Amino acid sequence: MRERPDFEEFAAGRARRLFQIAYLMCGDWYQAQDLVQTALGKMYAVWGRLRFEDGDAGLDAYARKVLLRTYLSHRRLRRSSELTVERVPDAPSDGAADGGAGRTELRLVLVEALAQLPPRNRAVVVLRYLEDHSVEAVAEMLGTSPAAVKSLTTRSLAKLRELLGDRDLFQWS
Repeated sequence: MRERPDFEEFAAGRARRLFQIAYLMCGDWYQAQDLVQTALGKMYAVWGRLRFEDGDAGLDAYARKVLLRTYLSHRRLRRSSELTVERVPDAPSDGAADGGAGRTELRLVLVEALAQLPPRNRAVVVLRYLEDHSVEAVAEMLGTSPAAVKSLTTRSLAKLRELLGDRDLFQWS
């Protein structure tokens, strides 16, 4: 029988799958991340005491159970903290008295424009400009050549300029 992995090895190997499960359960990217972190935190707290006869399969089943219970517990807590209001405000309040709405509008405009790009083009723009990876790093991630990344970048930026028109994207900064 194989020796049980240490916690870091277990978490690194299972986090992606746990995230997929959490996302399918809750339907929200950020909540899924929080659920996985909370579940792994709970497992870390008891890691030394965990014993399963069926090894990795038992650990995986336990992780899914902790994730599910975390999700259900979170749903109960979330439901009890919701506040009902008589009237929804006309404009969102993000804490910034001046320019906050402009930044929100800018994000929405950019997200909408990005969504209109094909998946590979969107990935190139996000990896190059939002994640700040080099052309070579993006090429390696996508399994393509640096020249292809440069070409995709050029076409993607041209399409974004076309979609955004002559909006001054820096007026809100």
